[in-house]
Amino acid sequence: MSREAPQKHFDVADTALLPRDPHTGEALPPRPQPGYYAGFSTLAQQAFWDDATRKAVTERVGHRATFHFFNPAEVKFWTTVFDHLIPQSDRRPDRRIPILPTLDRRLHVDRTSGYRFEGMPHDRDTYRLGLDAIDQEAQQRYGAAFLSLPHLQRDIVLKAIHDGEPQAAGEVWKRMSVHRFWQLIMGDAIDAYYAHPWAWDEMGFGGPAYPRAYIRLERGEAEPWEVEEQRYEWMPPAHAASGEIEATHDFHTESVQHRSHENKR
Repeated sequence: MSREAPQKHFDVADTALLPRDPHTGEALPPRPQPGYYAGFSTLAQQAFWDDATRKAVTERVGHRATFHFFNPAEVKFWTTVFDHLIPQSDRRPDRRIPILPTLDRRLHVDRTSGYRFEGMPHDRDTYRLGLDAIDQEAQQRYGAAFLSLPHLQRDIVLKAIHDGEPQAAGEVWKRMSVHRFWQLIMGDAIDAYYAHPWAWDEMGFGGPAYPRAYIRLERGEAEPWEVEEQRYEWMPPAHAASGEIEATHDFHTESVQHRSHENKR
């Protein structure tokens, strides 16, 4: 039995969650198309695609989300988490890219990458365990459930897991690697977001190359149907942990994960 996605109300008036102008500090208003390629539309090129490609891509836009794997409480929880992993406050509400429906379909049909890391549970179980771990972390740090926390505190809870330094849910982390868990949820978020044509517009991706193909293969020149990059400066939102820049790339290397596993024995 499927469940339709609940109607989500976006607080576009919360300017503390908007990117800021680095010169004035003022919030930059949400855009229908953020990024450095103003006016570009991948879907405008659909007449040059074959029927199968056109159908596959256009179905990703305007399709009403239904859920078969996640229950309503889990939908609310993971939608909030993904709103932090890939913030879309710079997008106008009607142009935000749905992430959770793609993941729900994957888990419902039990589609995986074809392998599972040693010591990691099934993806379905990982999401259920992860929900419990995030809530326990929120309770440990702030004495409240994750969803009841202010935005910045939710960011800090998730950052602790990203950094591999949770303070709670020890029993959960004995059952799965905190680093592998983060890789899984971040990978699912990225897969869903960048499979959407509105994300292609944001980064200037020309869309499917078949059957027209690309013609300007040298010097990085734009195709006739593309637009030139137009950069603008911005700072992260005032009420978000994303402005804290530090070297964290090594948290997810194989050697660090191996040492972390050995230390837990």
